[in-house]
Amino acid sequence: MCGRFAVTLPPDAMAQLFAAVPSNDLPDVPNFNVCPTNQVHVVMSDEGRRLVSMRWGFIPHWYKKPNDGPLLINARAETIAEKPAFRAACRERRCLVPATGFYEWTKDEEGNRLPWYIHPADDGPLVFAGVWQDWARDDLSFRTVAIVTCGANGSMSRIHHRMPVVLAQDDWGKWLGEDGHGAASLMQPAPEDALAFHRVAREVNSNRASGPELIEPIDA
Repeated sequence: MCGRFAVTLPPDAMAQLFAAVPSNDLPDVPNFNVCPTNQVHVVMSDEGRRLVSMRWGFIPHWYKKPNDGPLLINARAETIAEKPAFRAACRERRCLVPATGFYEWTKDEEGNRLPWYIHPADDGPLVFAGVWQDWARDDLSFRTVAIVTCGANGSMSRIHHRMPVVLAQDDWGKWLGEDGHGAASLMQPAPEDALAFHRVAREVNSNRASGPELIEPIDA
């Protein structure tokens, strides 16, 4: 799964990277501890690419209130096309979620949660496949997003059995629907050498933690 990540690229640099027009209400960066229900940066294609802000946590249209069911921060690649919550979004509302790295956890013999920071091995941009959904009820409205996940590759499986779907730059247009069909073929684990990871301090276990020290390596 992907339940926490970091983003450090400034919005103007993101807009340039994706050739997207930025909105005026983008989240603050850097953020070394992006958590579910936070606003996140998302690239969508709508008569041209736009860099916008969305709430992380997909809300199906039938929810009567935002917490009317499970918080859907991830969508499983294996079932996304059939699940009622995601099947329309998978066909019509795919997006990109830029990041710098993400966190996963293992446990020691005492059951303590040990955080790891996972990032591109070449320190380039990290781009997750996402799907989005507008939700509105009464006087509330949200544009929401979920990150697509798949089974982990061999190296990542040392930490967790699943991982976010990471898109190479050449595949951004296909996922966004700009380059024709075939997006389903992109929902695969990243190449074995695409990501690197290291242990980080337990402070990130708190969703209130912040600061660049969260991604600094420690001795495992």
